[in-house]
Amino acid sequence: MLPSVYAGLELLDTPVLVCQDDGTIVYANPASENLLALGRKELARHPLFALFAEPAPLANAIATALSHHASFIEHDLELPLLHSDAALHIALTVTPIDNELALLELRPLDQQLKIANEERLLLQHQANRELIRNLAHEIKNPLGGIRGAAQLLEHELADRPELKEYTEVIKEEALRLQSLVDRLLAPHRRHHVSEVNIHEVLERVRSIALAETREGLTIVRDYDVSLPPLIADKEQLIQVVLNLVRNAVQAMNGRGQIVLTTRVARQVTIARVRHPLALRLAITDNGPGIPEAIREHIFYPLVTGRAEGTGLGLTLTQAFVHQHGGSIEFDSHPGHTCFTVLLPFRDDEATRKPS
Repeated sequence: MLPSVYAGLELLDTPVLVCQDDGTIVYANPASENLLALGRKELARHPLFALFAEPAPLANAIATALSHHASFIEHDLELPLLHSDAALHIALTVTPIDNELALLELRPLDQQLKIANEERLLLQHQANRELIRNLAHEIKNPLGGIRGAAQLLEHELADRPELKEYTEVIKEEALRLQSLVDRLLAPHRRHHVSEVNIHEVLERVRSIALAETREGLTIVRDYDVSLPPLIADKEQLIQVVLNLVRNAVQAMNGRGQIVLTTRVARQVTIARVRHPLALRLAITDNGPGIPEAIREHIFYPLVTGRAEGTGLGLTLTQAFVHQHGGSIEFDSHPGHTCFTVLLPFRDDEATRKPS
């Protein structure tokens, strides 16, 4: 029977626990059950400190509040879960009830951090876009002159065939730079939208990846075939998925497993805009993971973990996703890397039956 003194806490959205000084859980409201993914009876069987891999900050907060008979606040606390790779990111308030009991409020920060991260990525993308566009135009203008001069020089040296290889090098390198500039300017060009079945896009990319990597690669489909079509630029979506899949293949040196997953996401917020329905596309591999040194800058132009890479694939991927009003994020550790793309359905798309 629930003590009447705790009855009001049942209605709170904020996770609330009442604990003894040794971590024994006396009371847990429904919100805390959801947060910790354990029922009330199960929580009562375990000390709070036994739920986390590193409980010392939590134990210190409770001890400090009880010893000083005053509230203790921790604005940003990360608590790794004991039996999971996940961690709770919370704001913690500990309020003493008496000498042995403390009331804990655990306010999750994940959503706030996600929104802040999305805004940071959007500002970064906008700055990158301006930088890339200006840089590409500055490179493009003299390239025509270089190629033209190389052709004229080749004509003048017609009677010196042994020098032709030098003009060929100039023309080929200018052409390579032209190709690079075209890729840099690709996101700024007008795109052509139509109804797109995301699974047709995934099947096209799957065929390309398997054709390029003959042995050792497995690509698993995990599709929700009930998804309605998107209104999008099909070629850009193919490029998005192809860049992510190729990155995964290269990270695994062509040997490993990639899982392509599609699901519907409901009531999602992207760049502070609420969407009732969105496509959640996840591309997961079991490779070595993204190097720690470049994780914070992975979407910056010219940042790459491979010596032969250009560092433009993820930059262009992010640009194409943002053009469609979506978001892209990743989670990576050794043995697991997952890029998740959210693309909102329009209101009329959400009610349309899949073709």
